[in-house]
Amino acid sequence: MIPKRLLGKTGQYLSIIGFGGILVSGVEQSEADAIVREAIDRGINYFDVAPTYGDAEEHLGPALEEFRRDVFLACKTTERQKEGAAAELHESLRRLRTDHFDLYQLHGMTTKEDIEQVFAPGGAIEAFIKAREQGLTRYIGFSAHSVETALALMDRFDFDTVLFPLNWVNYFNANFGPQVVAKAKSQNMGILALKTMARTQWAEGQERTHPKCWYEPVTDPVESELAIRFTLSEPITAAVTPGHVDLFRRAVEVAENFQLLSEYERAELRRRAENLTPIFQLADAA
Repeated sequence: MIPKRLLGKTGQYLSIIGFGGILVSGVEQSEADAIVREAIDRGINYFDVAPTYGDAEEHLGPALEEFRRDVFLACKTTERQKEGAAAELHESLRRLRTDHFDLYQLHGMTTKEDIEQVFAPGGAIEAFIKAREQGLTRYIGFSAHSVETALALMDRFDFDTVLFPLNWVNYFNANFGPQVVAKAKSQNMGILALKTMARTQWAEGQERTHPKCWYEPVTDPVESELAIRFTLSEPITAAVTPGHVDLFRRAVEVAENFQLLSEYERAELRRRAENLTPIFQLADAA
């Protein structure tokens, strides 16, 4: 079974691989039911979804309904105003057939404008706080695709979690991510990872074998194992997988036999990262 780790100061233990809801976007309900049941049977208890993932909520809700009491369900909103965030939260609850989320997150926080909108009077954070008071979410977090924005958010509010791209090529070639991990760890936040299996940007004209990935994913067996273990060797709780079943199963397989990355293996990954373009970089390097 997949190991579990403590999620920051929440007291909750999550499987080190999370089920990305985009896995069930654009599939038949029977297929969604089957992959969710497979995930549960293999020990996954952390599920993450968002309204922006196509029809994922509509499929995940029925598939997860019988297991709801036994899982940690996280959802997100890109709304930055109080009314919009509250409305989207209630709609997501309806679609996912639940009366509460374990974690509700600001989704894709990237710019200074995002931050100012969220924390201005009538901003989304007011809806989040009210939802927590009403028992509609247990914890509050955010996802971000900018180091600078993530660090600023941690200074503005006592978030429970951060969901952030933590990836080998980003670390080695752009120094993108370790600052966020260090600050979140110092605040005893739960650290959740995205883009673990990203390799680089799709090349122009390259066949997109995994169309749900806007980046080229790692598919080589050796490289994928090293990439997954790289992220899981950081002081994080869990990594959410990409939206394709083959990549999900590969991540689960590696997690079931997880071992910390050795210094030799880290050096090998650094060598493999040479000449690869990171999918994110620091703002001052743009």
